[in-house]
Amino acid sequence: MPTALVTGATAGIGESFTRLLAEKGYDLVLVARDKKRLQERAKSLESEFKIKVEVLPADLSVALQLAKVEKRLTNPKSPIEVLINNAGFGIKDSFLKSDIADEILLIDVLAKAPMQLMHSVLPQMLKRNSGVIINVSSVASFIAGGTYSAAKAYLTVHTESLHTELAKTNIKISALCPGFTHTEFHQRGKMKMSGLPNFMWLEADRVVAESWRAAMAGKAICIPGWRYKTLSTIARFGPRPLVRKLGIKVRARQR
Repeated sequence: MPTALVTGATAGIGESFTRLLAEKGYDLVLVARDKKRLQERAKSLESEFKIKVEVLPADLSVALQLAKVEKRLTNPKSPIEVLINNAGFGIKDSFLKSDIADEILLIDVLAKAPMQLMHSVLPQMLKRNSGVIINVSSVASFIAGGTYSAAKAYLTVHTESLHTELAKTNIKISALCPGFTHTEFHQRGKMKMSGLPNFMWLEADRVVAESWRAAMAGKAICIPGWRYKTLSTIARFGPRPLVRKLGIKVRARQR
């Protein structure tokens, strides 16, 4: 069976990806910080889908732990066919008030880690001319919403660039850019989201299913949900002063 590696695999979009890939017959390597939750996910997936699951506890902001994941990605005896770069977190505070250590961690996890993991896995994918990479970015990558937006913009643009470079290969790479999705993300970031209308929320399983279809179809970017397709169009093609104001409003809603 082919093997897929998923970061941030214990909850939310990452957890949804593990079930989608398991259902499609992939063995899995699950990466997250919480070893206990990883083991629980592994046991559940093995029982339900009859696949093999490895657990790889790692904090991707720590160089030595990130190196463990890179080593697994380069193992020629058990190659990784699918890489899902999903791990991430947000900071509710304005850059003017935030802790710089938290800001550095954010860049490490949202931008630096996916870059290094892609750089590790791509040589083997190129050698066999097959593979799939999905980078979980955000619709926030199209607005000016603090360092989270900036980090996600890096990930989206990097994905677009690689999509062009890999166009003549059988390797598929896509950036998933969802809007607000029901996960643990906002709780962990202590963000107040009670004022957001229900129709603006997306469900993780539907987001992931649409992302996989988009990647298989060779699309560079996937933006699930009509409301976020509309907002991202405004953000990408509207007047930049308007986009900056939109970013400020989104940030203010989360505090």
